Amino acid sequence: MQNKITNITVLGSGLMGSSIAAHFAGCGFNVMLLDLPSSEGVKNRIVIESLKKCLEVKPSNIFRKKDAERIQIGNFEDDLKKIADSDWIVEAIIENLEIKKSLYEKIEIYRRPRTIVSSNTSGIPINLLIEGRSDDFKKYFFGTHFFNPPRYLRLLEIIPTSFTDPEVVDHFKNFGDQFLGKQIIVCNDTPAFVANRIGVVSLVKIFELTHQLNLNIDEVDKLNGTALGRPKSGIFRLTDLVGLDTAVKVINDLKKNCMQDEFIQNMKLPDFIKFLMDQKFYGDKTSQGFYKKTREKDEKGKPIILQLNLNTNEYERSKISKLESLKVSKQIEEFPKRIRTLIQLTDAGAELIKKSLAFLLAYSSRCIPEIADDYSTIDLAMKNGFGWESGPFEVWDIIGLETGIVLIHQENLKAANWVYELNLLPEKKFYLEKNGSRHYFCLKLKNYKAESGQEKNIQLSYLSKEKTVFENSELRLIDIGDEVLCAEFKSKHNAIGEGILNGLNQSIKIAEEQNWKGIVIGNNANNFTVGANIMLIGMLAFQQEYDQLELAVRLFQNTSMRMRYSKIPVVSATQGYVFGGGTEFLMHCDASVCAAESYIGLVEVGVGLIPGGGGTKEFALRFSQEMKEGEVLIPQLIQKFKTIATASVATSAYEAFEYGYLKEGKDLVSINSTSQIYLAKKKIIQLSEHYLPPISQDQITVLGRSGLGTLYAAAHTLYKGGYASEHDIKIAKKIAYVLCGGDLSYEQKVSEQYLLDLEREAFLSLCTEPKTLERIQYMLENNKPLRN
Repeated sequence: MQNKITNITVLGSGLMGSSIAAHFAGCGFNVMLLDLPSSEGVKNRIVIESLKKCLEVKPSNIFRKKDAERIQIGNFEDDLKKIADSDWIVEAIIENLEIKKSLYEKIEIYRRPRTIVSSNTSGIPINLLIEGRSDDFKKYFFGTHFFNPPRYLRLLEIIPTSFTDPEVVDHFKNFGDQFLGKQIIVCNDTPAFVANRIGVVSLVKIFELTHQLNLNIDEVDKLNGTALGRPKSGIFRLTDLVGLDTAVKVINDLKKNCMQDEFIQNMKLPDFIKFLMDQKFYGDKTSQGFYKKTREKDEKGKPIILQLNLNTNEYERSKISKLESLKVSKQIEEFPKRIRTLIQLTDAGAELIKKSLAFLLAYSSRCIPEIADDYSTIDLAMKNGFGWESGPFEVWDIIGLETGIVLIHQENLKAANWVYELNLLPEKKFYLEKNGSRHYFCLKLKNYKAESGQEKNIQLSYLSKEKTVFENSELRLIDIGDEVLCAEFKSKHNAIGEGILNGLNQSIKIAEEQNWKGIVIGNNANNFTVGANIMLIGMLAFQQEYDQLELAVRLFQNTSMRMRYSKIPVVSATQGYVFGGGTEFLMHCDASVCAAESYIGLVEVGVGLIPGGGGTKEFALRFSQEMKEGEVLIPQLIQKFKTIATASVATSAYEAFEYGYLKEGKDLVSINSTSQIYLAKKKIIQLSEHYLPPISQDQITVLGRSGLGTLYAAAHTLYKGGYASEHDIKIAKKIAYVLCGGDLSYEQKVSEQYLLDLEREAFLSLCTEPKTLERIQYMLENNKPLRN
């Protein structure tokens, strides 16, 4: 059996090597990052500069800045012998077969038996890399193809060789899932493996169709981006990011190595690609490619970005598109309805979608079983490696199997034979949802089979209607097994409004009265919640319906407190945005299980308010609980104050502990972004065994005027330094007032309700401020905060 993985060495500190090392360190491993020795200056200059550049990238390649302390650096000449202490060695050097093989010879000298060695190559056949290696080396060697950036793209392609021990692969699949948060797929050793094979060939088809249909590149990026449930970078912007020279190399390698693939052999790069390559306009790395950022500003003060006119090869400003398909795509929020509508249209944009989709479906089907054993592997690859909302076969199910076949035939293409066989079955679907899990049609068994790895991935949509215990327009309460309930938000953007607040109160009542073990508050959306429904708050404030507003704020506070003091445990399970009211809910639960990629923060200052659902009160309570006799208290108070006053958002769940949103010993982090509901359910079961509600807090220490003076001074410093406007300071003083328990002449003990009353009064007073109303209106109209 292989060694337990605790120490990892990454060989090569380039773009991928450094970011892979950063992700490993963020996941808690000890990492050694090595590269070539520098011929001048400091010997480790290459690795020092590469790692520094990696850690300065925004968004960050690492969960917390302090995680970088786990990375040791060195060079191949002095430090390669240290790999004897490593349990996994990842090679990520230049894509050159002979150079890699030469390095492997040196690795063999120092490597311990049963130590995994893997290559991050994306273009060299894995089998060629192990020529001349020992049997033990071969047994523990395979490809590990990460996607950039490794922290954010979950896909990890594993490519075993004919010599790799299957048990090693199985063990590593579990390791990658559990400790790296990766979606693991096992690929055949074929050119570009799975995701890049589908992605790059599809990219070339979009190039061809853009030229053929005489579309502008920004139109295509919008149609092939968010309209199709894919990243907004689309195709041309993505190519600029990756580098056209890199993309063309991959395309040429595919043509060279896939002689039997008729789709690839028929690919033709349009003339505009030759123009860009001849001019060395590769994209961001050369400051221009398909797009060119200028120093000029538009009327909103934003830099003007020009796009390449593919007919004239000149750069020009974007024009307002007249495509009906583009307008329709913006009007329909739900992807299934949007794609079904778009393929019914007939303009050039719709033709692009239909023709590219037909090609994608036909080609993906024909790649099975060459690149992977089952089509579900392709869907997983495209969703987790390219950020697509739905994989090719999931989209095919959405539009209908027969509709997809018609689109394919209209382009004089043919799907794989197994697709036509599937169309003869009564189900006529690639996927079926039954018994709480998803099943795909296994081509070997000729029958539907449950996808593996679903035990820890609770998908609420797979649970039948019979599992619904309660439902209103904004919340669904679901039986997720083992006597545990899950409250799922279903409002737009999961914004917290009256339906969710009433639904949570009703859900807790049901759980208490019917003897359920507890409630998980969680969902499978990209974002847990964007926070309170500010449209509702704004409407009441603009109409000066202050009594209604007071009732709404009180309902929010009471819901938070109901979660805190219910007779059953309540655990939140979060991912993505956990803003405002979402953070307040999280802080009032018995525990939280947060996906590592949870962005947590009390952001109400951005709309001119303070946290009014118990969040400001909770920071005052936590400050009191953290007090230690004889300790200087003011720095802690200032830190709490600044966190709220500057609307600080943790850029990972790990960082949320540093801000005080999460608490050690109470809250947990799930490195895997699909497991948090499962882990929250386990937490409920654990807590329910001997659960007693917390004791009401009525001995909360607040500092009164002594704290207020300090916080007012801190706010004044922000104003004088130009970091805050006058209105920011007005809001900051309201925050300080609540945190310090009001204008008390000396340190006192107060209750939670006392602080909640102060919080609510402060919130309501800000709702009467014109500048707060301006902020709310601006946010609703522009989806970003106004500084006024």
